[in-house]
Amino acid sequence: MVKRGDVLASLCDIIETFIKQMMIDTDGAIEIQRNELANQFNCVPSQINYVISTRFTTDRGYYVESRRGGGGHVRIKRINITIPGNYLMHIVSSMGSSISQQSAEVFINNFVDYDVISEREGFIMKAATSDKVIGGIPMPNRDILRATQLKNMILCLLV
Repeated sequence: MVKRGDVLASLCDIIETFIKQMMIDTDGAIEIQRNELANQFNCVPSQINYVISTRFTTDRGYYVESRRGGGGHVRIKRINITIPGNYLMHIVSSMGSSISQQSAEVFINNFVDYDVISEREGFIMKAATSDKVIGGIPMPNRDILRATQLKNMILCLLV
């Protein structure tokens, strides 16, 4: 028996795969209409918004621009990771002044997956930004320190 949550997750996976395939077919950038895509998948436009906001995020290597109303559209662009410096500078500029351990690990895992850093370097970066190391610092200063550490490590990779 399939649970409702499983069906929802499956639809999200299908929509994500469809959008990624469209991006492959168009060299990494697309513009879609929420309503048209929702009609195609027989779902509500908010389902499309959910997929885009959870699966096409900056930390996963995407830039999303959205315009609502009057046939609003969503523009999704895959960040060019063939030039590691561009990708890393994009991450530094979009990271903000604080970051959770989980978000930092997502960024670091992506760096490894995209061959921007080695797996060993990824382990070192994760260790340096983990709560085991900076856990004695009270929140929210811990996440601020983590962001500063991660940004400095990324900038060192650009030298």
